[in-house]
This record gives sequence, structure tokens and C-alpha cells, in this order.
Amino acid sequence: MLRRAFLKNGLKVAGVASAAPGALTGALAEGLAAGEDAGAKPLQEFGYGDVELAPGRMRTQFEETRAVLLGMDEDALLRPWRLRAGLSAPGGPMGGWYDEVPLVKTPSGGEGFAPGHSFGQWISALARGVAVDGDPESKAKLRRILDLYGPAISGKFYDNFRFPAYNYDKMVIGLIDAHQFAGVPDAFDLLNRTTDAAEPHLPPTALDRDAPQIAWRTATGQNSTGDYGWDESYTLPENLYLAAQRGAGERYRTMAPRYLLDKSYFDPLSENRNVLPDHHAYSFCNALSSAMQAYMVGGSEKHLRAARNAHEMIVATQSYATGGWGPDESFREPNTGALYASLTKTKHSFETPCGSYAHFKLTRYLLRVTRDGRYGDSMERVLYNTVLGAKSLQKDGRAFYYSDYSDSATKFYFDDAWPCCSGTLPQVAADYHILGYFRDDDGVWVNLYMPSTLKWTGSHGARMSLTQAGGYPLEGNVALVVKASKAEEFALRLRIPAWAGQDGLGGQVAEIKVNGLAVNAAVDKGFATLRRKWKDGDRVELMLPLPMRLEAIDGAGTKNPDTVALVRGPLVLFALTEDAPKVSRAQLLAAKAMKGQAVWMADTSSGPLLLTPFTEIHEERYRTYLTVS
Repeated sequence: MLRRAFLKNGLKVAGVASAAPGALTGALAEGLAAGEDAGAKPLQEFGYGDVELAPGRMRTQFEETRAVLLGMDEDALLRPWRLRAGLSAPGGPMGGWYDEVPLVKTPSGGEGFAPGHSFGQWISALARGVAVDGDPESKAKLRRILDLYGPAISGKFYDNFRFPAYNYDKMVIGLIDAHQFAGVPDAFDLLNRTTDAAEPHLPPTALDRDAPQIAWRTATGQNSTGDYGWDESYTLPENLYLAAQRGAGERYRTMAPRYLLDKSYFDPLSENRNVLPDHHAYSFCNALSSAMQAYMVGGSEKHLRAARNAHEMIVATQSYATGGWGPDESFREPNTGALYASLTKTKHSFETPCGSYAHFKLTRYLLRVTRDGRYGDSMERVLYNTVLGAKSLQKDGRAFYYSDYSDSATKFYFDDAWPCCSGTLPQVAADYHILGYFRDDDGVWVNLYMPSTLKWTGSHGARMSLTQAGGYPLEGNVALVVKASKAEEFALRLRIPAWAGQDGLGGQVAEIKVNGLAVNAAVDKGFATLRRKWKDGDRVELMLPLPMRLEAIDGAGTKNPDTVALVRGPLVLFALTEDAPKVSRAQLLAAKAMKGQAVWMADTSSGPLLLTPFTEIHEERYRTYLTVS
């Protein structure tokens, strides 16, 4: 059963189990297809600088990626732009996908596969980093590279170019972020000049990949062989709508609807027809954020239904227990055992930084619009089991691209330097600051449990902060402490994950205390509401049970119900073995934590089996799924 409203009469009752991956339930599918009322106006985001991450994995990933960006050679960054514009290009090449060189195609792309592709993403990440903490080095770096970029803007860059829409899309978000978050005053002028250069090379409307792209390119006299049909014009609307909202000009509001992929994608999805299979997984998930912008800007219920339906299809029919999806970057036909087959046929299970970025944006939009905690649950699962465990981006361009869920899995760097995920990971790491908390006129919504401090001004002028600590997700305890310049009444809403409402071991359910006293908080759509006049020093304790459970590959009721992942709370526990142990369901569910370590041990017929979260795996071989007796 899927939770629609998580029992409005309080936490002290048994909840409803979250759905394992599988077919959409009838009630859910009907509700989404009918277009439920999204409720009040969307929740507001806090600013990047309103949240300080405490020392931990999120902060480390943010700081490491920013250090890589700050160390980049500026002439090397501009080299593809200058060469394609016919300008002098001092400085050496960066290597990998990024360079402008004659391409020698390889299965991983090859050197020169996508010249300049991640430049806009790195601009975006630097700007978001400036918004986080005002870092003067990041702001100066951003100013210098934009000063170098201006003279290199040319329509020649996009002549006979492999991915013009893909590249332009990233320049849009980079330049509007530079204006919005780093205060670069001429960023909109650079954007208009970039648009003037790129627009003649964009299709007149959204085109699907492959055949439609090839036909259009052929008709316009451009190269149409092979991967020249892989461009992604259908991802453009989100950033074009954002450009218009931020004041870049009405031309972007006019451009955006042209690239909504309605006929072949959003129209059938809005009618709950699953057209995901065989589509490129990352880009078509990313396009769903364009659908959300079409709803938020123009009120298009069709596009909201499409995004909601597609999210449920991804979760229910495409996802591994980790929340990752898209083996070999492709959505698969449901109920065919495709995910099971991937355990032996590929090590490219999930395009991790890019896929996480698309997933986080989609779930963030849906959570803001619907105020439904299921989207926070979905975001959390992807966060802890995929991108937060990515290998570090290296200054020579080595990047973690794919999570490997095969039967003999490892963490590895991509074959080519500076692939697409090297552009996305710095954006993801900056965005950790805006995933955890939201607000409305009534108060604060806590979406993610992560060591951090949120600061804001209350509706009556009080200076407020909320500091999180605790052992989550390895432990179920979360402590939140309020600081206030004066007492103020507001609602504090805490997300209660669906799995925490299960009748778990010992009948455990989530519990909340305020200043040491247990409260029976009302819970609606996955959020517990605590309304009171909060004063300085008030303390909230949230105790979330972390039930062990088994989730089958390809979902329940399929041909492989005995191939399962062990999940505890939001965490998949990966088996540190490449051999197939002889183990029963009961033995896995009885795994015990080893004192002082993020490791669990199960006693199996093959001997002790160690299991650990994805973030704790380094060079070890592991298995995501085990076959149980």
C-alpha cells in the first residue's frame, strides 16, 4: 500500500508500508491520472547561504568539487570556444570530452566528444558556491572566465556541432546563476549574445533523439551521422523559463514552450501511458523538470500530471533498491526482468551525478508543489545510496560516472576525462544546501535529516536558527535545537519516511519529543506538524525506527522474487563479497551492527557476511543483490 496521507491521528499508531518497486497500484495510478489538487502555492526554497552544512560527507563533497573548479586553467577552459570561433587559443588542452580536437570515437565517447560541454555547469556551480558562503576566490574566478568568454561568443561555435542544444542549455543555467547568485551584472548580456549565436542552430521545436534529430539536421545541411542525432532540445524549457523569471527577458519565456516535448512524451505521460522504455534515462528524467516549470509558470495541469505520473513510473518500474535507474543509460520495458538481467550484463547501472541531479530537481519541484513527503523519501534514497558515495572528482578530469550494481561490482572512474558527470557533480554538491529545508507562510518544513544549521527571519522579525545533529541515517536519532532572538509561533514540519511508519521489529514507529516530553503529532502526507510558540533553546528529538526489509529486483510479483537487496531505513546495505553466499531471508533480516563501525554482519550458511552502505565502500568488491533461499 502506498501512503496517500500518513494517518492524520498521530505517530503513535502503526503506519503503512512503503511500496517496493513494482507496478503502479490502481488507486495511485487513477489518482495521478485524474490530476489531484496540488494544494496551496508551492513551498518556497531557502537560499544557498541560509544553510550551513556541518562537517560530513555533503560538506566534503562540496568543498572538494569547488577546489577542482578553482584549480582549472582558464585558457584551457576557453580553448574550445576560441578555436571554434577562429581565435587564438593559448594554453594547453584539458583533455577528454572537453577539447576541440578531431574525434577518434570510442565506446566511452573519446577525446573531443563534446567540446566545451560542461563550461556552463562549472559557471553555475561556482555561482552557487558564491551564494553559499560569499567565497571571494570563487567570485573572482567566475569574473575572470566570463571576461574571457565574452570575446569568444560566436555562432561558429555551433556550426556543424554535435550537441548544440545540450551545450546551450548549460550555458543558460550557468549565466543566469552567475547573475542571480554571484551578482555578475553583465551575465544577461552574455546570455543574450550566446542565445543569438546558438538559436539559428537549434531546431524550431523539440525533437526526440535519433531519427527526428537526424532528419532535421539532414534537411538543414548539418552533419547527421551517428551521434549527431543525440542532441537534447527537450531539456531546454526548464532553464529558459527560469531565465525569464529571473529577468533575462521575455524572449526566453517565448522560446521555452517551443521545446516542450508534448506529442511523444508529455501528452501520453499525462494520460498515464508509460512511454519511458527505450528513452535515454537521464535526459528524459531531466526533461520532467521542464514539465514542472510549465506548470509553475503557466499553470499547465497536463504537465504536472505528466511529471507526477513519470516519477511514479520511474520509482515503481525502473528503479533499483538504491533509487538509481537507467542501466546503460536507458529506461527499460517494465515486467520483463530487465533490471535482473542487468546484474550480469552491465556495470553501467546508473549515471550517478547526472541522474541524481535530474532526480533531485524533479523531486524538489514535486515536493514544493504537492507538499507530499513521498518525494522527500525518493530524494533521500537516491542521495544516500548513489551520489553521496561517488568517488571524488579529480583535478585531471577523472570522474565517477556510473554506479555499478552488478554481481561483481566495484567503484571506478570513467574511461575518458571530463565526461558529463564532471560538470554535474559540482552542481549537485552545491545543491545539498537547498534540498533539506523549505518554507511557507506558516513555518518551516524539514525534508532531509543532515547535520546542518538553517537561519532565517521569522514572520514577526525574530532571528531564528534550527540546528540539526544526530547519527542519522546510520542511527535513527535526530536532534533539532531552536535559537531565537525572541519567541515566535510557527509550524515546524518534519518528514516522516514511509518506512518509518511500518509495523517494524517490535512494532516500532516514529516518536517525537519536544523539550523531553513525548508529543502525539498529527501527520499528513508524510509530514508531522509541531505548532507552538518556539523560544530560544527549544529542543526537538525525532526517533525514527530503522526497520530491516528486503526489496526484490524488478519489484514484487516478478519472476525473480528471491533476488533481493537488504534495506535498513533509507540505506541499502551492500554485501562485501563478489561470491554468491548461501543465505536465507531470515539470516539477512537478522544482520547485526558491528560496534563502532558502519558495518553489519549476517550469519549465513557460507559463513559471516559483511554488509555496509554505499558511502562506506572504497576499493572493495560488493554485491547489491543477493539470492535468498
